[in-house]
Amino acid sequence: MEFDVFTEIQDPGPRQAAQEHARFTQAIEQAKLADELGYGCWWQVEHHGADEFSLSSAPELLLAAISQQTNRIRLGHSAVLAPAKFNHPIRIAERAATLDHLSNGRLEMGLTRSTIPEWRLFGIDPADARTQTQQAFEMVPRMWTDELFSYQSEFFDIRDVPVRPKPVQSPHPPLWQAAASPPAFEEAGRRGVGVLGTTLWEPLERVRRLIGLYRDASAACRNPVGAFQNDQVAFFTFVHCADTDEEAMRHGAATAAAWYTVKALTFFDAKTMFLEAMARGEEAMKDPANLTGQFVRDDLTAAPTEAQLVIGRLLEGEEVPDEEIFEALNQQDSLIVGSQDTCRKKLRAYADLGVDRLMCFHQVGALPHDQVMKSMRLIGELIPEFAS
Repeated sequence: MEFDVFTEIQDPGPRQAAQEHARFTQAIEQAKLADELGYGCWWQVEHHGADEFSLSSAPELLLAAISQQTNRIRLGHSAVLAPAKFNHPIRIAERAATLDHLSNGRLEMGLTRSTIPEWRLFGIDPADARTQTQQAFEMVPRMWTDELFSYQSEFFDIRDVPVRPKPVQSPHPPLWQAAASPPAFEEAGRRGVGVLGTTLWEPLERVRRLIGLYRDASAACRNPVGAFQNDQVAFFTFVHCADTDEEAMRHGAATAAAWYTVKALTFFDAKTMFLEAMARGEEAMKDPANLTGQFVRDDLTAAPTEAQLVIGRLLEGEEVPDEEIFEALNQQDSLIVGSQDTCRKKLRAYADLGVDRLMCFHQVGALPHDQVMKSMRLIGELIPEFAS
């Protein structure tokens, strides 16, 4: 299993212009350290209108800056918002190829259709998002390889256009798809692209099922959208390593993870759905037959976990002590927080599931920059143990 870094560039309030500037400076410093430590790829998200949840609204610019400050680490866009009102496919291909040149052939590129809040912001019809994303997957690799590119559909009329520059990597950079649901994992496999998933609050068994769905679909792929098949599974999850478990708790890593989850549910318009599902789960808890059930996104009637109960309380505005947050969230395999020994055990569980790339989500919420850097160093010392 390879170790990557995943970042949103988070900036918890109150808003300060100097602090925004510091976040970008810190991100570049973290990327330089990741390059030195042997992390495989730096993954940068794209979000719009996300406020303190993410400053990463122009990831291609930050990745270009990082390309000039690093030598080895690959640069991942996870992922470009593919519907055309976000990013026209020609612009996607042009910017990505340029970044491949600036980085001397280190680009990895994902595509995704995004979700309702960002569709609403850019005036995108949800009914068009899936089709336009599929067409972007079809077009972009051909723009990278065809001298003259043509494509006609209900959304595009492109005839004999020379799309330049071409990428450094031949035939083109690896393609990925961001995915959060079982159908999306299967879709990525059918397309022949790598899958970028999340383990946030997911039990290991569900991660295993998602990987199985992807592997089966990928094995059946005969016509990948690109010039080659990228059969890789990457997952991102919270990672914070300290000298001891107690120090990691004092750093507030679990509290930062809870902050992230509350902000994500709010930004993606999922707060009400989560609380309603929690209410159904509470009812399920009264049935002894359901007490061992897991509350996950594809089973909204089973009993919620302690972590989900805590998140529900936070969503409703309750102040929950940091110690209680840590105790509840630390029971989750997806919260990799603690000493090197604690982190090693949790990391090994994901390697044993067949995860190819673990995208370590180090910079979360209000965790200070120096603690993020220390966590990266401590995890970096573990990377050689997972190389084979």
